[in-house]
Amino acid sequence: MSSSPDTLPRKSRDRQRLKLSNWLIDITPRFFDRTLQKVGVKQFKWLILLLLVLSVPLIVTPIEVWQQGLVAVFLVLLGQLVIHAEFQEDSPEISQYYHLFLVWLSMVTTLRYLFYRTSYTLNFDGWINSIACTLLFLAELYAILTLVLAYFQTLKIQERQPVNLTNIPEQEWFKVDIYIPTYNEDVEIVRKTTVAALACDYAADKKTVYVLDDGRPEKYKENDPRREQFSARREKLRQMCEELGCIHMTRDSNDHAKAGNINTAFEKTDGDLVLILDCDHIPSRQILLHTMGFFFDPKVSFVQTPHWFYNPDPFERNLLTKGRIPAGNQLFYKVLQKGNDFWNAAFFCGSAALIRKSHALEVGGIAVETVTEDCHTALRLHSLGYKSVYYDKIMVAGLAPETFSSYVGQQVRWARGMAQILRLENPVFNRKLNLTFAQRICYFSATSHFLYGYPRLIYAIAPPLFLLFGVNSVQGLGLETLAYALPHILLSLFTNYIIYKNVRFSFWNEIFEFAMAFQAGWVTMLALFNPKLGSFNVTDKGTSINKRIFDWESMRGLLVVTGFVVSSLLAVPYWLLLRPEDWQAVLVNTIWSIFNLVLLSAALLVGFEQPQIRTAHRLQRRLPILITSNGQTIMGKTVNISETGALISLETWPNLLVDEVKVEVMGDYTASASLTGQIVRVSPINDTQTLLGVDFVKLNSAQSDALTLVLYSDVREWYSQKAQYVDKPLASLGFLATSLTRALRDLNQTSRKKVRKQVNTNSQLYWDGNFFFGVATELGTTGLRLEIEDKKAMSSHKMIGQQDLHTMRTVKPLVGLLLNQDAENLSSNRFVAEIYAVEEQANGKIAIELIFPEKFKERQDSKIKQLLQVL
Repeated sequence: MSSSPDTLPRKSRDRQRLKLSNWLIDITPRFFDRTLQKVGVKQFKWLILLLLVLSVPLIVTPIEVWQQGLVAVFLVLLGQLVIHAEFQEDSPEISQYYHLFLVWLSMVTTLRYLFYRTSYTLNFDGWINSIACTLLFLAELYAILTLVLAYFQTLKIQERQPVNLTNIPEQEWFKVDIYIPTYNEDVEIVRKTTVAALACDYAADKKTVYVLDDGRPEKYKENDPRREQFSARREKLRQMCEELGCIHMTRDSNDHAKAGNINTAFEKTDGDLVLILDCDHIPSRQILLHTMGFFFDPKVSFVQTPHWFYNPDPFERNLLTKGRIPAGNQLFYKVLQKGNDFWNAAFFCGSAALIRKSHALEVGGIAVETVTEDCHTALRLHSLGYKSVYYDKIMVAGLAPETFSSYVGQQVRWARGMAQILRLENPVFNRKLNLTFAQRICYFSATSHFLYGYPRLIYAIAPPLFLLFGVNSVQGLGLETLAYALPHILLSLFTNYIIYKNVRFSFWNEIFEFAMAFQAGWVTMLALFNPKLGSFNVTDKGTSINKRIFDWESMRGLLVVTGFVVSSLLAVPYWLLLRPEDWQAVLVNTIWSIFNLVLLSAALLVGFEQPQIRTAHRLQRRLPILITSNGQTIMGKTVNISETGALISLETWPNLLVDEVKVEVMGDYTASASLTGQIVRVSPINDTQTLLGVDFVKLNSAQSDALTLVLYSDVREWYSQKAQYVDKPLASLGFLATSLTRALRDLNQTSRKKVRKQVNTNSQLYWDGNFFFGVATELGTTGLRLEIEDKKAMSSHKMIGQQDLHTMRTVKPLVGLLLNQDAENLSSNRFVAEIYAVEEQANGKIAIELIFPEKFKERQDSKIKQLLQVL
């Protein structure tokens, strides 16, 4: 067989590309690995200094525009090649070299852009241009500073393993107190956390659980209805603690909010270590055994674990990402905290953390001067030379804010608190803080992060200012500027991609920042001017959303900016007609505005609240489950499960004759819950698999507690511990751009099919003083379907008319019912039922759906089940 002329060159190119990739992937990193192993710390610092000196010509050397264009193309292709090589690399050490190389390349390219930008593009022609130019340049400087700080934070990602406790006698273990601070949250939310805290694996005589109740009814006046409400809640909480066997602790004031609540408890309890849990943070059973061992190093002050939320946050729910986009906090907990940990600068996050009480008391307890008391406390502990540990294993399941307004409140508190720390402590230059250089950089990066608000808005309004008013923020903006800017932007994306690809997808950080820009900008500015402004606000949890609604109050500022951008795009044709010589500047500003419009549109949709289809949030857990019905037992596994029901995968078609079954759900270890389930849906998938939808009904307190332990405590590893998706920048941008079509799509609740036994039983319906003959065609433990064959009463001339049908549909009255297989002995089974739905059929029959009322269940339940067995 002969080859075509084009085939050989293509194969040759593939071989050359393979050799280049092999050189890049296998040879180069390992050469540096062998070389750097022989280099000491001092020599390594000199190498870095030499590299910086050698980079200076690359930054400042002026070249022609076409040459810079070629350099830009080369740099972007090189970055893509490194990304491709790193993606195929299995060794974390080799991947680290790729990351360091791209950090250096990105820094050189960024500084080259900054040198060009400073030398050639600043426009001070007139005071309007000067103001616009200065603001945009300051925004860019902030972005570059943030980029550099993030590079430093993530130079090395620390991975931790728990300390092995098998060789440490139990009597040497630390005494642990578990604090659950609560203010006005629902008692049922607190109960779930308390039940799981009591179930944590640990020496029983060395663990005590405290519910720190700060919901003081006495702070309200006698005639204030909240006093009675909070008083009832406190009593209910006290009874709950007494029932479960934990300690209910109160105090005489609400001074300093959560921090004051914890500090008061510090003085009243005697544990060596304290596990702090927000009242909605349900711990898994292994949290103490996985964290306590780190404290055998006497310098360790606290061990922080990730915060994880089992319900979707407003970004995931309102943009309908269905888990394809990582949650907003994953960047912090999966990357930044591990980077901080390498520099001994991991932050205390206020919950899901174990803290050494003696160290906390050394710094005066939890800090009370700022509303982010957790990070402030960590800074003080680090300043005393103590160590922190970040252990990346999800061991709490919490509730994210359900509404965007609640999310805004939470983010505003963090933004204000971080700005307060920046203003009060000045972590970079404050000589009173005994911090290492690396710790100062990490704290400065964290406390300056929330200043993004106004810079992000400046990026949005800079191009419209030019397109609408001719305000030129960048002198000579055109293809030349792109030749310098694009390598800087793309290489920074490539560099961050290596470590962010599983936790923060391309362009989504801009969505987060745009959505919060006005609120974050305002509160950080106020906090920098006056750190004492603002108070601690509790984030609302457990809110239910029943219909679509737009949060106008939170989004009004962003709506104005979006309108400004749209107006500027309408002006583009006029520029091309009247000033065609400015086509380069018009082209760049137009592309910039279109890109901003995509981001702004997605950010606005975050404020478009989507209704919650389910009453409880489903967990994607695969748990063994046993279904028992009529003496038969079926084994299955949950596809997903919540506190109210489950979707179960069965390997066979279930021969279930009733709609109410016994269900036993088993956890990952030993916990189990025996429940009553009502079958609401049966869906065959193929010949060997069936999906069964079950609602849990008639749960008592003991069953609810047992289910809580199965769902949240008896967990070997949460499914979100490992990332399921990897960032693909173009796909990420496309998914973001289609947010509008997803957000406006109708949300249909899963249809429910009644699972009942098919019967053919003679019946009589007692209605309006008369009996009407019918046939029961379906029967279950909760209801039945009855077909009335003759509208005429059995012993009178009464007819079921349209007025009767209207009354049945609207009033849904109680009726009498006689059921029996034998038409001559109908009196043996009398029932009271409630009409649920009425349908007139084409053949003249009337089909009536009836349900058995709950208040008659004890009296009728056994008769119904007996009837189901014989029919």
